[in-house]
Amino acid sequence: MGTITRFEDIEAWQMGRDLKRAVYAVTKQGDFAKDYPLRDQIRRAAISITANIAESFERGGNREFVQFLSTSKGSCGEVQDHLYTAVDAAYLAQSEFQRLHDQAAAVARKIGAFMKYLQTTEIRGQKFQNRTT
Repeated sequence: MGTITRFEDIEAWQMGRDLKRAVYAVTKQGDFAKDYPLRDQIRRAAISITANIAESFERGGNREFVQFLSTSKGSCGEVQDHLYTAVDAAYLAQSEFQRLHDQAAAVARKIGAFMKYLQTTEIRGQKFQNRTT
């Protein structure tokens, strides 16, 4: 794994950002744009994915990092659930639903792999680098 010096270096954050863009694009169109509760909720879930990765990185410790990544991964599931609502309401074509659902699943897998890495690495995080044990 390469050195990560800022949250923007995290591949899961980059993938989450792409998903967020895609969610915003589809929720600007047609009847989806007019269903304010669903539109706003799926957007909040997509925002939560990247925001929790960024916040956890800035905290500087692996335990908190994993905790926030877990929330981020959960937000991927929330996006997927809202996509079901959107396709059931005919706001999305099945192909668009599948593309976005697969994209959210890929982000969740990447977050899960990163969580596993953080749980097994001996590197404890930025805030512990200057401490003596």
